[in-house]
Parts: sequence; C-alpha cells; structure tokens
Amino acid sequence: MREFPTAVAELIAAAPPTDLGPGTPAVERSTQIRTAVASLPAACGAGLWLLFDFLDESHAISQADESCPNRNFWHAIMHRREPDAWNSKYWWRRVGAHPVLAQLAEQAPAVGYKYTTPFDFVDFCEKSRGAGSADEQTAQRVQRLEWDLLFAWCFDRGARK
Repeated sequence: MREFPTAVAELIAAAPPTDLGPGTPAVERSTQIRTAVASLPAACGAGLWLLFDFLDESHAISQADESCPNRNFWHAIMHRREPDAWNSKYWWRRVGAHPVLAQLAEQAPAVGYKYTTPFDFVDFCEKSRGAGSADEQTAQRVQRLEWDLLFAWCFDRGARK
C-alpha cells in the first residue's frame, strides 16, 4: 500500500464526495492544503487543490507547465468540471496516450463503467451532471478513480513538473 505524507493522507481521507461540476471550495481546508502541497510534486498539488474544489488554484499549477502531460491531465479534468467540455477535450488531446488512461480502462468496469476514451467520458459527464441519476453516481465513481490513479502516478514518479 502506498504511503503518502501524513498531512496528505489525512486530507485525502477527509475529501468530500467528488463533484462532476465545479463544486464549492472547502475554504476551511485551504491552509492544510497549502501546507500539504508544499511537500508534493507540483502535478500532485494541482490534484490536491482540485480534490477540494479549488479549481482556480489547480488551474494555475496545471497551466504553469503546458509541456507536462501530468499537468495537462489535471488541466483537462479541471475544465471538464468547470464545466467547459470543449476546453477539456482540447487538453485531453494535449495529454495524449497517458498510462493512467490505460489503468482507467482496466479498472473502471469495477465501478460500473466501460471507459473507452477521455472524450467519451467528458460527454458522459456532460450528459449526467446534475441529473441525480445512477449515471451521475457512476460518473462520480469513475472521476474519483481517475483522481486516485493520477495522483498516485504523479506521486510515485515524483513528477516535479
């Protein structure tokens, strides 16, 4: 089992349910997040801010290095949640064939979704966001799986970019 720094592990454990939309920033956690982010690779910082619905903070980190596929991945997720489907798909094209996408295709069926491409998933989120439906719950589970996989990928590789 992967071991994140204690402050990071505590934040992840306290994360609110994933929102397909922008959500509401967990302002009461901002100091904890800022402290935790300082000890993480930058790409992980983008993810941690996003986990607590701080889209602007996540965006700033992602956009700071547009040559980094990991940051582009977070950037694409952030725009999908914004919601800005067109912009999200633009960033997915910039991501390319990221290994986490293959992991998603392999693991998403366990949470009830056949993951094919990030573009199809953007469309699925667009269709189900705010519907209060079983599809929306499925999309939320897949989005959290996506977050977990990408965060671990960035952390394990010390993705300083």
